[in-house]
Amino acid sequence: MRPTWRKRRPGERRGRRGGYTASVRYVTALALVGLFATSGAAEAPTDVRARVDYHVRHATELAEHFDDVIKRDCPRFSTSGEWQAYVDDEVGRMVLMAAHVEQAWVEAKTTGDDEVRQAAKAPRKRLSEALPLLSKLQTCAENNGATLSVASVWQRIDREVPRRQAEIALPR
Repeated sequence: MRPTWRKRRPGERRGRRGGYTASVRYVTALALVGLFATSGAAEAPTDVRARVDYHVRHATELAEHFDDVIKRDCPRFSTSGEWQAYVDDEVGRMVLMAAHVEQAWVEAKTTGDDEVRQAAKAPRKRLSEALPLLSKLQTCAENNGATLSVASVWQRIDREVPRRQAEIALPR
């Protein structure tokens, strides 16, 4: 005897076997979609750690340079152009340090690893040391017959950090 196939009525369920297979397929498909969606978003902590370490290392090197600037005597320049080039170079380094600090934090936020996040936060404390550096540069400007507007330096840093941050971001 041959089974007769008929159309199901609305609300009528399939036999046990067909429903089970369909639900297993559905759950498996959802699990795979979820796996692929999270694999790209959550990175292995070692990859994030390497990027954070890169930015922290550069920020620390720049902070050490600024420590030396504060400790040394003010450089003397014979022209205002030489002085301006020196100040532009130091402010450029300040921008670069702030960009590395910010990018380290951006990288660290992509992981839930507390150690990586703590490592990224460490150089942020060094940014507060910018005030003595700016005071030193202001004193050096006066010694060279020039002026230095601290407000304009801060404005330049705020304006240029996002651009520099984009330049120094490591490829993923």
